[in-house]
Amino acid sequence: MAATGTALSAPLLARPGFAQIKTNPQIKRAAPITPEERQARLAKIQELMRQQGIGATIVEAGSSLFYFTGINWWRSERLTAALIPAEGQVCIVTPEFEEPSIEEMLVVPGEVRIWNEHENPHALVARWIKEQALGNRPVAIEDTVRFFAVNGLKKESPGIELVSAEPIVTACRMIKSDTELALLQEAADIVDTAYRSIDGKIELGMDGKDVFALMSAAITELGGTSPSGGVQINEGSALPHGSKIRETVRPGSVILMDCGCTVDGYFADISRTAVYGDPTKRQREVYRQVRLGQEAAMEAARPGATAGAVDDAVRALYESMGYGPGYGVPGLPHRTGHGIGLDIHEPVNLVHGEQTVLSPGMCFSNEPGLYIPGSFGVRIEDCFYTSESGPVYFTQPPNSLDAPFG
Repeated sequence: MAATGTALSAPLLARPGFAQIKTNPQIKRAAPITPEERQARLAKIQELMRQQGIGATIVEAGSSLFYFTGINWWRSERLTAALIPAEGQVCIVTPEFEEPSIEEMLVVPGEVRIWNEHENPHALVARWIKEQALGNRPVAIEDTVRFFAVNGLKKESPGIELVSAEPIVTACRMIKSDTELALLQEAADIVDTAYRSIDGKIELGMDGKDVFALMSAAITELGGTSPSGGVQINEGSALPHGSKIRETVRPGSVILMDCGCTVDGYFADISRTAVYGDPTKRQREVYRQVRLGQEAAMEAARPGATAGAVDDAVRALYESMGYGPGYGVPGLPHRTGHGIGLDIHEPVNLVHGEQTVLSPGMCFSNEPGLYIPGSFGVRIEDCFYTSESGPVYFTQPPNSLDAPFG
C-alpha cells in the first residue's frame, strides 16, 4: 500500500479552514474518507459479526463512531451511540435536541432514534435489540463504551448476553486503507514540517510551554488540527512524560519534544530531541544509540513477524549496550511503539509478548527512547506502516544532534 497523497479535490476544499492553509511542497495533501468507504467498513464488521455469531454491536460516541458513520461526537452524560446489526442498516440513538446535528453528520444509510431528557435511553436501545430478533446471538460492546451504558442495558434486558466487540472492531480499524494512509501521511508531513520551521527559534529561558507554543502555532498554520503533546527539558527529559517541575532552556539543555496533530481525525505522533548549544559526547552517544534502536525495530517489523518480536529486538540491542535489563532504567521503560490511526494510541502495541502478526496496512510509532534518571533522556519517534515488502516510514528520522529536526 502506498502512502502517497492525492490531488486537491472539492471535498478537501470543504475541510474547515482549508482556504487559509499555507501551501507547502513538503506536505502531501489528502482527500477525506468518502461515505462509500465508511459503508464498506460497516459491511466488513457485519460480515465479521455473522462469522462469529454476533447479533449486533454497540459503539458509543468516539473514534469508532466516527470511523463507521462519519459522526464526530463527544461523550457526555447523554448517550449517543451506534447500534450496528449483523444484517440491515445502522441505528443511531441520540437526544432529541441533538438529532439535527447527528442527521447532518451521518453519511451512511441508517435511522436516528431519539430520546427526551425525561426518558430512558437504555430502554430505547433494548427495544431496538428486541426488534432485531437476534435469537440467541449475543450483543457485542465496543471496549470503550462506558459502564453506565452497559449497566443501563442490562437493567432493561436482564437476560441479554454481552460480549466484547474488541476483536471485530480492531480487525476493521487495524488495517488502514490507502485513503487512511494518505491522511496519516499528511498529518505526519505537517508535524515534520512544523519541527523544521522552528529550528533556531528556541531561546534561552524558554520553558516547555513556550517551546510547545512554537510548535502549536506552526502546526495550525500548516493545516493541522488539535495540536497535541508536550516538551520536557533538562532532567525532565529522563521522564518519558515529563515532570511537574518547571525547567527552562539553558546552555547544554536537552529538549525532548513530543508533538502531534490530526487531519480529518487521523493522528501524527512525532518526537524529536535537541540540545541547546553544543552537545556533549555522552548526549551524542545516547542519541546514536536511540537511532540504532529505531533501525533495529524497522529491521524486525516485517510482515509475518509478531508485534512483540519488534520490542524484543530493540530490548536485546539495548541490553548489549548495558541498558536495562528488560524495562529497567537507565534504558527503555516503555513499549517500543503503539498503533496509531483515529486514536493516537490504538491496538496493537509493539510490546513484549504481543503475538499479533504484522500485516500490510498496520501502522505504528517507532519510539525506543533511552532515559537516564537524574540526567537526561532521548526519544526519536517516527511512525510507519507495514507494506507487502516491509515497514515504510511516514517521516524520516534525523540522524544527528547537529540537525535534530532533519
